[in-house]
Amino acid sequence: MTERKRLTPCGWIQGVEGKEPGITVYKGIRYARAGRWEYPKQVAGWDGVYMADHFGNCSWQPRAFYNEADMQEKAFYYHEFREGEHYTYDEDCLFLNIWAPEDARHAPVLFYIHGGGFKGGCGHEKHFDGTAYCRRGVILVTINYRLGPLGFLSLPELKEEAGATGNYGCMDQLTALSWVRDNISAFGGDPERITIMGQSAGAMSVQRLCLSPLTKGMFAGAIMMSGGGVSKDFAATARAEDTYLFWQELMKRLAVSTLAELRTVGLAELFAEFQAMCRDNPLSMVNCGPVRNGVFLTEPESETVKRGDQRAVPYLMGSTSEDIVPPIVYRMAKGWARLQADQGKCPSYAFFFDRQLPGDDKGAWHSSDLWYEFGSLENCWRPFTEWDYELSGMMVEYFANFVKTGNPNGAGLPIWEPEKKGQNKVMRFGDKKAAMGGVSVAKLNETMRTNPGVGE
Repeated sequence: MTERKRLTPCGWIQGVEGKEPGITVYKGIRYARAGRWEYPKQVAGWDGVYMADHFGNCSWQPRAFYNEADMQEKAFYYHEFREGEHYTYDEDCLFLNIWAPEDARHAPVLFYIHGGGFKGGCGHEKHFDGTAYCRRGVILVTINYRLGPLGFLSLPELKEEAGATGNYGCMDQLTALSWVRDNISAFGGDPERITIMGQSAGAMSVQRLCLSPLTKGMFAGAIMMSGGGVSKDFAATARAEDTYLFWQELMKRLAVSTLAELRTVGLAELFAEFQAMCRDNPLSMVNCGPVRNGVFLTEPESETVKRGDQRAVPYLMGSTSEDIVPPIVYRMAKGWARLQADQGKCPSYAFFFDRQLPGDDKGAWHSSDLWYEFGSLENCWRPFTEWDYELSGMMVEYFANFVKTGNPNGAGLPIWEPEKKGQNKVMRFGDKKAAMGGVSVAKLNETMRTNPGVGE
């Protein structure tokens, strides 16, 4: 047996050498199976040795069939995170990836959920790399989950069929987390020391996992960037029933009248009509995202929070200066961390990233912090400076400390104070230093008015 071959509860698995000696990457592990608009069934075993030597399919998504004009429209993020890479897309996409130190023993685990507006993305784009965390004794897991209509369609026929509808992508995330809890010990991880983390729609996903009645005891901490927190102004969840008309309109456009017919529609046709609907409907994310379906989410977020029934774990929250709706996501992040103190829960921490990335004039755009938080600057085209590498090292160190202990502080780092009454500063990751400081909401409002930023 080599160091890269492990016996898991599911059977033997063979990984590949990571970027550095002492690190193994297990790519494309199937964690569940699911038919179209069926809830996932966790994989319990396989025959032979699972060869985890290539990344699995991404969920089918609009970029799977972009033409040249579409690529120009999405050129910024394509150039930043995907140019030169190859991805496969399919309805069969329930795969996860593990970066693990070969000498890991009861190591803490960072479980990452990607963003992309619940319509795009995957767990193995250029910026996702576990090397920096493995150096610090942390195992990184990234996942794929169903997106767009495959992950978030809701219909009364489906509720009649299965007792619930919607949130297929959310249940994929939950099933992946369950698989990791059941199997991570075989990779040297501690199932009781898992921190869930996400950015943008991934942060919204993490937030819903923190509010779901199904997740009690499943994780020890949560990190959310550019989408965490609860606000009536941004990303509030609708009732599943309130999204039926949206999805019934999709059926009409596809000229199908039954669920059986809908299940036979080709993926390209399904997504083409879905994309056309989204262009016509500015509230498409309300309809194509997590919903209150009586199982995964049972009530408005405000009600859960009012009772203090969110998961009682430490939180680390943040946003960027040129974010999507920067004043709103900043207040959401800071407010969620402060709420934990007000309710007598775990100390929680907030940050604000305003390093103006070199290479263009877009500033600290939505998702720009990911390069730093994953310590993967070398994978990027930008002319990063010595400060960028220093800042990234600090951010990874803070995040790794938080994964290990629920507290980001550690030797050699500026003190990061938790949010609480009388302490209203946040950790500022800026152009010249990292330090506690204030943030001008008025300036963020002006940024939102004059600079719409970039976004997918």
